[in-house]
Amino acid sequence: MPMPVQTDPDAVQSVLKIIFNQTRPPVARCRLLSSGFGPGYMLKTTDDLTGSKACLGCGSCLDACPLLAREPQRRQRTEARTSMALETLVGEDCDRCGNCVLACPQVDPTIKHYLIQTHLVEGMAELLARATSEEMFVFDLALNGDWELSADGKGGK
Repeated sequence: MPMPVQTDPDAVQSVLKIIFNQTRPPVARCRLLSSGFGPGYMLKTTDDLTGSKACLGCGSCLDACPLLAREPQRRQRTEARTSMALETLVGEDCDRCGNCVLACPQVDPTIKHYLIQTHLVEGMAELLARATSEEMFVFDLALNGDWELSADGKGGK
């Protein structure tokens, strides 16, 4: 649960742009830019964690990562369920989808909204352009059984 006053994305916009354009999972850096634990957290501990920006180790970022879903063998390298483990397991192979940021309970909702309104909108436009390409159209036809690929690489029905 974040603090009542959360990070203003406009104040850290230049940093967020750099973070979201890198080929590494952005969750840890977004968590550090966030406001930290709010006073209403429900963790059972004797320490006062208000304002702490530490990773909870909940593993939500790992569970949300499409790369780790496609390549589950990567998870065998560690039992840790932290954002640092995600960075180690994924590294430069990150899809840059933002799922880890959206799944993290420590990232301020204001930063999540910024991610959705900027980075993910641009990413969807890229995906749409790719999906409407001739290559994808032929692929869709092949999946539907309306197109067959011959040995010479040309197709038809």
